[in-house]
Amino acid sequence: MSVSAGTDLSKEFHQNGFAVIDSILTPDEVETYRAIYDRFISGDIESGDKRSDLGSHVPRKDAERENITQIMWPSDLYKQLIEMPLHVRGLAIAKELIGDDAILDFDMLIHKAPHSGVATPWHQDAAYWIDLPDKRAVSIWVALDEAVPDNGCMWYVRDSHRQPLRVHRPTSDGSNIECDCSEDEPGATAVPLSPGQGAAHSGTTLHYSRGNTTGLQRRAYILNYRPASMIALEREQGMDHGLEDNERKVRNADFAEN
Repeated sequence: MSVSAGTDLSKEFHQNGFAVIDSILTPDEVETYRAIYDRFISGDIESGDKRSDLGSHVPRKDAERENITQIMWPSDLYKQLIEMPLHVRGLAIAKELIGDDAILDFDMLIHKAPHSGVATPWHQDAAYWIDLPDKRAVSIWVALDEAVPDNGCMWYVRDSHRQPLRVHRPTSDGSNIECDCSEDEPGATAVPLSPGQGAAHSGTTLHYSRGNTTGLQRRAYILNYRPASMIALEREQGMDHGLEDNERKVRNADFAEN
């Protein structure tokens, strides 16, 4: 199976700030990734301090389970992943969307368990990142389950990538960040996906997802890419997206609430 961004996908991505990738994994490949993913969630693959709660700003219903499980760098924890189809195809798409100098910056798993019910706050990824001279970046969000509004599919605000970053602030517990936005924002669009489909968005596209109020799982695998020279600059300045320091905070100081 080969995947190409193609003219239409690239045009949609640059015009809207996000675009749907119709097929990035086959049904059999989805099953393979689900099995690996579940080993991370169960703890069979140990993730240590790379595992955290993206929904820690809401009191937990179950002390043994995160509201929203986030595991950074699964490809570092389970190194076979880097050679598997998702990373190979993701890189090809990223190169077509942002340029041939794109390489993997980091990857992550974000899991919303059935009936967990906690929303991921509205934000722009670039607010988490240090400011860089080359702003090109793409995140590829891949559904391993049916993703619909009520179990946590992505919402994007069309054209928000063309606007300045919004002011971001820590969430109530200080462990995540958020900004002012809502589903009523002009251009706010829910993007349901079937297993094996993906959505690409830029680093400055406003996005969020509702809490999972259904009996369905919502397993998502996210790949993030930017130019190799900018990754080198990030690493020189100590920014590794949780490889060594898994702290979620506003790093783009120009857009932090004072």
